[in-house]
Amino acid sequence: MAKYTLQVKKSNNTVYNSSAAGTISKITVDKKSTSIVITKADGSTATDIIPTGPELIVSESSVIKIDQPLTNNPNVGGFGQTETEIVLQDPSRVTGLLIFLSFTIIGQVFLVLKKKQFEKVQLAEMNF
Repeated sequence: MAKYTLQVKKSNNTVYNSSAAGTISKITVDKKSTSIVITKADGSTATDIIPTGPELIVSESSVIKIDQPLTNNPNVGGFGQTETEIVLQDPSRVTGLLIFLSFTIIGQVFLVLKKKQFEKVQLAEMNF
């Protein structure tokens, strides 16, 4: 029976996590990738290779856990994510809008009342 192994290559557009728990003993930066050597508690080493692009959030001699993020998440944020204050409207414009709406409602009520008055006059003229 043939044995197949699946190698998954992540893009530089994702978070890279550590493959082992231990202490980061060496970080080597090349043109195409960054390699991180992790020394485990039993003395063995594991190497994580990250392509260029993602920003490292760990440094040498950092103690890390398994599956701890080694890079930042490039998919967080976007347009307007750094805004800290929301400005709704100028208060004088809101006041003007409320005054306009109140006059509009009052005008509509008077038009309905005038229509009812006109209907009463028409009914009174028909009853002669």
